Amino acid sequence: MNKYLTLLLCVSLLGCNSPKKETQQEEAQPITLDSAWEHDYQAISQLGDTLYPRKASEKMLSQLEEKKAAFDSLPSLDNLIWYGRFTAYTGDYRKAIDIYTHGLEKFPHESRLLRHRGHRYITVREFDKAIADLEKAVELIQDKENMIEEDGLPNQYNIPVSTMHGNIYYHLGLAYYLNRNLPKALDAYKECLSTSRNPDNVVSATHWVYMIQRRLARNQAADSYLKIIHPEMKVLENTSYYQACLFYKGELELDDIYPTTGDNSPSNSAIQYAIGNWYWYNGNAEQAEGIYRTLLANEDWAGFGFIAAETDLAKPYNMR
Repeated sequence: MNKYLTLLLCVSLLGCNSPKKETQQEEAQPITLDSAWEHDYQAISQLGDTLYPRKASEKMLSQLEEKKAAFDSLPSLDNLIWYGRFTAYTGDYRKAIDIYTHGLEKFPHESRLLRHRGHRYITVREFDKAIADLEKAVELIQDKENMIEEDGLPNQYNIPVSTMHGNIYYHLGLAYYLNRNLPKALDAYKECLSTSRNPDNVVSATHWVYMIQRRLARNQAADSYLKIIHPEMKVLENTSYYQACLFYKGELELDDIYPTTGDNSPSNSAIQYAIGNWYWYNGNAEQAEGIYRTLLANEDWAGFGFIAAETDLAKPYNMR
């Protein structure tokens, strides 16, 4: 009888300490972020300006709370990525980087985490770190299936237009471009162009390929990439890049694409930068610099056009 009681007690104790329950307890713990960033600003621009986050809307803050609650309830990879993405949308790019870093401790070979952290390293002007993350992401996606990446901020049609592989190559190309490595930037954007024939991907990648080829004084090569651009393309989201490509091709005039004033959107910054860059590689550096400085008067310092204009002013590229 005593033997049976002893056996029953042992089984009960083993059940209380089962690996499954330990795992559940560990997953239920809230996320702990270790951050070395102790400033109230997010970054320092390449021109020496301190960059503070814009005030987030109540809707965006509410959506962030939903994503955080989802992650706290179930700390899965997908929930962590969405928590990081919406943290960045509220302007807290440093915390988003911390979230992705935390995720990489658990999922060190996850290309999606490297893709998003690399993006936000670009935002805070840490281009070397962005390149390291995105180069590793490229290694991890080799021979892997490409998939549509769901939009965090959907377009008006609620149709995603980019892929996971395309976004990795796109951001890697941008990081190289901002770090003044134009040959590698060109290679990355060519790879981006090959990831999808979606019109939005075609116009965005072609835009950068064209600009880089022009900066490398390869005018004929630049023009050759415009052959796939035509006025009937069904571009849903990247309309600024599409207009720029049509302008490069001669289908639109400069007045047709010149942005309206007072618009601080990333799309507006993108077209402003495209125009400034066009003046630059056509030998009118003074006009280009004027457009860049007008662009930098906007508040959208996280926009890629803004960062590129800032880079051109801080580290002018020698066209001669």
